[in-house]
Amino acid sequence: MSRWGFVGRMDELNRLLSAATGAEGRGLFFSGSAGIGKSRLLREGVAALPRDGYAVWSIAASATTAALPFGGLVQVLPAEQPQGLSPAGVLRWAVDVLQQQAAGRRIVLAIDDAHLLDQPSAALVHLVARAENATVIGTLRNGEQIPLPIRALWTDDLVDYAELSPMDPADSAGLLAAILEGPVDATSADRLGRLSAGNPLLLRELVHAASGSGELTRTYGIWKWTGRLELAPSLTDLIDTRIGQLTPGVRSVVELVALGEPLGLHLLNQAVEPDDVETAEERGLITMVRHDRRLNVRLAHPLYGEVMRRQIPVSRTRRLQARLAELLEQVGKRRRDDLLRVAVWRLDSGTAQDPAMLLDAAGQAFARYDVPLATRLARAALDAGGGFDAAEALATILMFADQPDEAIAVLDAVSADIRGDRRLSRWLTVRGMVSYWGLSRESTVEEISARGSELKDSADQARVMAFEGIMRLHRMDTAAALRLGQTVLDRPAASVAARELARCTVAYLQAAQGQLHRSGTAVSLVQAEAARWRADMPYLQLALELARGTRLALAGDLAGIDAIVADEFADLAGAGDFRLGTGYLAILQAYAARLRGQSDAALRTALEACAVLATSRVYAGLAHAERVQAAALRGDAAQAAEAMAEADRTHAPGMAVLYPWLEQARGAALAVAGDLPGAVKQLTELTDRLRVDGFAGHEAHVLHDLVRLDQAAAPIGPTCSDGGRRTVAQRLAELSERVDGVLPPLLARHARAVVAGAADELLTVADGFAALDLTVYAAEATATALRRLRQQRSPTAAVARERLAALLGRCDLVRTPALQTGAPTLTEREWQVARLAAEGVTSRAIAVRLYLSARTVENHLQRIYSKLGVTSRVELRAALRAIPGHDGGDAG
Repeated sequence: MSRWGFVGRMDELNRLLSAATGAEGRGLFFSGSAGIGKSRLLREGVAALPRDGYAVWSIAASATTAALPFGGLVQVLPAEQPQGLSPAGVLRWAVDVLQQQAAGRRIVLAIDDAHLLDQPSAALVHLVARAENATVIGTLRNGEQIPLPIRALWTDDLVDYAELSPMDPADSAGLLAAILEGPVDATSADRLGRLSAGNPLLLRELVHAASGSGELTRTYGIWKWTGRLELAPSLTDLIDTRIGQLTPGVRSVVELVALGEPLGLHLLNQAVEPDDVETAEERGLITMVRHDRRLNVRLAHPLYGEVMRRQIPVSRTRRLQARLAELLEQVGKRRRDDLLRVAVWRLDSGTAQDPAMLLDAAGQAFARYDVPLATRLARAALDAGGGFDAAEALATILMFADQPDEAIAVLDAVSADIRGDRRLSRWLTVRGMVSYWGLSRESTVEEISARGSELKDSADQARVMAFEGIMRLHRMDTAAALRLGQTVLDRPAASVAARELARCTVAYLQAAQGQLHRSGTAVSLVQAEAARWRADMPYLQLALELARGTRLALAGDLAGIDAIVADEFADLAGAGDFRLGTGYLAILQAYAARLRGQSDAALRTALEACAVLATSRVYAGLAHAERVQAAALRGDAAQAAEAMAEADRTHAPGMAVLYPWLEQARGAALAVAGDLPGAVKQLTELTDRLRVDGFAGHEAHVLHDLVRLDQAAAPIGPTCSDGGRRTVAQRLAELSERVDGVLPPLLARHARAVVAGAADELLTVADGFAALDLTVYAAEATATALRRLRQQRSPTAAVARERLAALLGRCDLVRTPALQTGAPTLTEREWQVARLAAEGVTSRAIAVRLYLSARTVENHLQRIYSKLGVTSRVELRAALRAIPGHDGGDAG
């Protein structure tokens, strides 16, 4: 683990530098809590100041020098002070010393922890700040007594004063990656960021503690935190210092809030003295947060709770939790989450005796996708005598906790209790789900179909048929899946959950077949009924997201993908460790980033999905397929091949319906490895398979991949009645009339323009792609147009080159075959010459830098201009930017 680099805070750093170097000469003081990053920010600012124009003195005040006259400035002033001077004379002498040492340069006095300055030093700082050629910058700690001369700096309008806020989530994630020297999965970064409350010092201590206890693990290069925290002594001591000594009454307040937050203020005041609550708030130990009409109490820092909960004796903890449960039961469980809170307190205090309450609470936790909590509550309900219903709930939750073997054991243990159609239908569907997806047993489909025929009740039959239908969809029995789904939808007795599960099956098929409008309507209907099905079948959300995500991906609707990735379900799934949900949404997020050309984000997010789904095979193959695509986009053949092997290894046979994505990725892996004939053959065979299966939505995208490999005029598909075969462009034109949305006609238009060699039409197509935010496709179409224009020696080539440079400027590293084909190739020496020339370096200076003769440089420039089709250095820079993988900077 490395010492962390400076991450984020760029606005604050720029403000600090502006204060130190600005024409007005105003200084700046940042205040904040301990560990918030004040000192590091000040050091970075000081380090960035040029010493030739500024005389910079850094002062670190401390408690050890606070009692000594001028002790704070001991690093600055001479060791021997003149004797016999009055206090005012000493100050004037000190100012003169600084001016002499500055030797005409502007003075910058940087004071860390200025609240610890002794009075004479503080007075000197104030006097320096009044000088015309001096600026004072510094830091202060919140809650500390500040010397009057320092406080007068901003009250006298000599400096600005600003509060340094906690790091935002993005900067916290960046700091985590810097500390661990590698990316951290989004959920872990969010949890650690919230626990540290954006405090860099606490974040580092948390990472040290988690690393030391083995709770930080690395999978596919992505760090993931288990969520378990062992507090290191240094961190505990730090928090203890902040909390300080507590009276018994205030300690009771902090303990109750630590065990029950968020705790209603009305409830807390019934358990403790209100005066103690006020004292705890005044000391900054607790804070009030309004939620709707309720005023809740929380600890001022999340880590206070971690420390307090570890310090409370077990017996006292259980007594306080039981007391909290009693208080909430007395005032009445008015809100939906009150039941869950009471159940948890009862469970933790050992006073939980009502299996019905525990089971209801488990249902609530699962409806929020809090898998660990739901597992605890359902297991407790079963242990308390909850019987069949508790076993069914526990087995269902265990399926999504990646514990299918235990889930099967729980179900088999209550098989003798199956009485009536309702229990049999629920037992069959849960066991079928665990067996099919959890244990990858494809025979499950026939088993539940046969047992389901024993049912007499129409609603119970519908439930089993809905599950059988979605299983058949996943193993590519699409005709049977559609028939079963329609049967359930046509059955009035079907429950809401069964009906909407069946609708998800139909919606997915409609999307794959290119009926995107109908699929969207079906998805909207499922969403509209969410409040009614979530209590019975919260995991139906996965079927909904699969149908919705597939439709959005095939429609090229990246904004729609952004919306569902930012939806409430994503937050709940991440917070509750609902890995199938977070993993699938990460795959979608990577897909959108890839088509935008954000290859860094695409690869990182795909790797996160692989790490999250490492213990589950449901979407693991799909995650690795997206990793293949992201690696291929970057031209990384080795990683693409490795990811393809992992996709094949982890892809479950029962997820056959996802084959288009995997086989499309296989084509990308072959292409990036340089096997273009193999890639064309792979994608051509895939289109044949998709045509047979009726997956027109997928087929359009695979055909477009062939266009991107310059195969728009290649024959494809079966022989027609006239003895010929359609070309890729012709087949895309046919599909553009069958597949919904604005994208298919654009794909077909792209293919026609490639066949015709119409550069102007290609540029128009590129505009269409860019309007959809499909930056990679837009860049490829523009690159193809640029090649045509160069071949024609058209004067509009320069305009196309500028457009390509602008598109690639929106991307990270992008190296696709369509962009690389025909791209000018320069030798390493030519790249060096081109880079310097584009920067405006003269030919003579280039010769000196590269140890070449002037004639050799001129010869290089002539060849470069010829290869790139440019006539000036301005055009040269644009041309370099328009070459994938180069930005006109370090061309070597």
